[in-house]
Amino acid sequence: MKNAKTWDLDRLVRPNIQALTPYSSARSEFTGGAEVFLDANENPFETGLNRYPDPLQRAIKERLAALKGVSPEQIFLGNGSDEAIDLLVRIFCEPREDHILILPPTYGMYRVAADIAAVDIREVSLTPDYQPAVSAILDAANAHSKLLFVCSPNNPTGNLVDPNRLRDLLTAFPGIVVVDEAYIDFADAATCLPWLAEFPNLVVLQTFSKAWGLAGIRLGMAFASPEIIALFNKVKPPYNINQLTQEAALTALTAPERMLEMRDQLLSEKERLATRLATLSIVRRVHPSAANFLLVQVDDPNGLYRFLVGRGIIVRNRANVHLCDGSLRITVGRPDENELLWTALLEWPGVMQQAN
Repeated sequence: MKNAKTWDLDRLVRPNIQALTPYSSARSEFTGGAEVFLDANENPFETGLNRYPDPLQRAIKERLAALKGVSPEQIFLGNGSDEAIDLLVRIFCEPREDHILILPPTYGMYRVAADIAAVDIREVSLTPDYQPAVSAILDAANAHSKLLFVCSPNNPTGNLVDPNRLRDLLTAFPGIVVVDEAYIDFADAATCLPWLAEFPNLVVLQTFSKAWGLAGIRLGMAFASPEIIALFNKVKPPYNINQLTQEAALTALTAPERMLEMRDQLLSEKERLATRLATLSIVRRVHPSAANFLLVQVDDPNGLYRFLVGRGIIVRNRANVHLCDGSLRITVGRPDENELLWTALLEWPGVMQQAN
């Protein structure tokens, strides 16, 4: 187990980031109350949006801290989880010297963020049952392995990562382990957030885009030690979360039961859709899913994809993705949308429905 005595965060951080003096915005320098603000060169005429937003999103973090069981100092909010991924690469990885590890098939933005930053990528395939190959990952790692990205539930496969394997990685991996929990609200499993006290090298990503139904506001969450969160805040743009996004998030957080209602309906629809899909002669396998989507292996995935497009139904073609041969990824929609999908599938030439 890593602990504060053995874990050296400073060793991992790029020297220029350690030495960086962050931009100090007007709203960072003065955070109290006042009647007249003449410090930020804002337009003084009231429009509802004429003032800069809170650069540290304190009101949201207070509510999230209570909801998630962490302190506000353990929360970073970004322009989607993608901003947190990008900042992690820039904080910890020296271009053309360090590398990240990814476990395909997985979310594509880990690679994109590294490519943009000129950071090398090492791939260690998931096992055929979509679990991390712990020994192979550790064999591929060295002192320049700054970040390991583990998606759980995984995208595009939908499965949860075995927590014992994850613990082994957190214990032995020489860098930061980033657990991307974008779909955790749909899973019948606990988040890794309670592990933050045990593993100072853990970063957990979550999002408002999925279960919260707020993909349009682009608000992602990163949870980590206060020391790592301080690095995020050092590097991020001063006003990275706009006022409209902050207001929408606060509104959602005042009624978390709405998220639970949407989640429960989607889980019910997922079970119903998975059961129906399994009866079709063209379906080879419906993979178990802890997310709000199903990875479905079918006959002629490319043809079926084009057929559904012609019916105005868009799914994700993952047929050529590593370990996802012949598969479509189908997001669970509203009941009426799922019914339209089902009707279209029954119209696919040669399809037959079989007893389940």
